[in-house]
Amino acid sequence: MSHLNIFVGTMYGGALDVAEQVKPLFEEAGYQVEIREQPTLEVLTEHVSDLALFCVSTTGNGDFPGDFVPFVRELQAQSPSLVALCYGLVALGDSSYETFCGAGRSLDELLEGLGATRLGERLEVDAMETFMADDDAVPWAEQWIEAQQLKVD
Repeated sequence: MSHLNIFVGTMYGGALDVAEQVKPLFEEAGYQVEIREQPTLEVLTEHVSDLALFCVSTTGNGDFPGDFVPFVRELQAQSPSLVALCYGLVALGDSSYETFCGAGRSLDELLEGLGATRLGERLEVDAMETFMADDDAVPWAEQWIEAQQLKVD
């Protein structure tokens, strides 16, 4: 069975809620899904999955949530080759801040710099427009699975 890790960085639970809401869509598409709160570089590099999804909130001035900072620091310090990694990204933010979705955008840039390939467009969910992030994320995930032909036979 194909495997999907959903890596979550959340402050108030919004990104975790997104992960929990999209998980069944990937299970229906044929994936064994694990949600990774407080992810580690080891999980990303040593337990290679067929696909990864990152659900990350932005805090402060475009910062990563505290539970996600050690993961990002490990990525930056060790700079592993991620050429085999294909991923999707859901960034949560608030457009009333100048650093809207700053954490998701930074993560995207970091992953691409390490050789990973983002499949499709990054979803940016604006808290000023969408009260529940999964209202945007679920249709995006459905479309992403179809557009990227991610269903597993």
